[in-house]
Amino acid sequence: MYKEKVVAVIPAYNEEDIIGVTLDALLNIELIDKIIVVDDGSIDRTSEVVKEKNIVLLRYNENHGKGYAIKKALELIDFEYLVLVDADLGFSCKEIIKLIDPVLCSKADVTIGKFKPASKKGGFGLVKNLAEYGIWFYTKQRLKASLSGQRVYTKQVIENISYIPNNFGIEVAMTIGAIKGGFRIKEIEVDMTHRETGRKLKDFVHRGRQFLDIFKTLFIMRIRS
Repeated sequence: MYKEKVVAVIPAYNEEDIIGVTLDALLNIELIDKIIVVDDGSIDRTSEVVKEKNIVLLRYNENHGKGYAIKKALELIDFEYLVLVDADLGFSCKEIIKLIDPVLCSKADVTIGKFKPASKKGGFGLVKNLAEYGIWFYTKQRLKASLSGQRVYTKQVIENISYIPNNFGIEVAMTIGAIKGGFRIKEIEVDMTHRETGRKLKDFVHRGRQFLDIFKTLFIMRIRS
């Protein structure tokens, strides 16, 4: 069990080309006490790059899903504040400090990084609209960064979230859980960049998987409520 004040968890899948830069940016943030990378079945050199940085690594031979990776990390850490970061942010990951400060200063219980508009055309907004509508349906609150994986939580929030799916529905489920628990959520604009999806077949397949995962998550939460 790793016990630290501020712990950053990075789920990663085939990110050998960028995760090293992401980690370098995080290592320069003094407020972060420990960094844990969960390699969720990568078939490239993601794990080797992490080891070279002397970062705590959890490695799974099969891909189980983003939510699964984060939940497994949570089983191994004791923390006061949890920082969730996507692996493909590169040097722009330094902007995560904008999310950490308000939570440490008790100005919010959860902060979510709100990106600038994408630089190229991607999908048709179906995934984003589903996530935003799903959160509104359960909480009557509207958020613009519902899909952002750049987040900071207090330990109390995490302990009060009863359902975290194994898949891409994790952000929606954790947002709904935090709001229903009465916690304060603050969306904060960040100057972050990450790998954007376009309009190739693989991009539509990825978004289709996201859509189904979120739809399934919302359905399960309906049954559980």
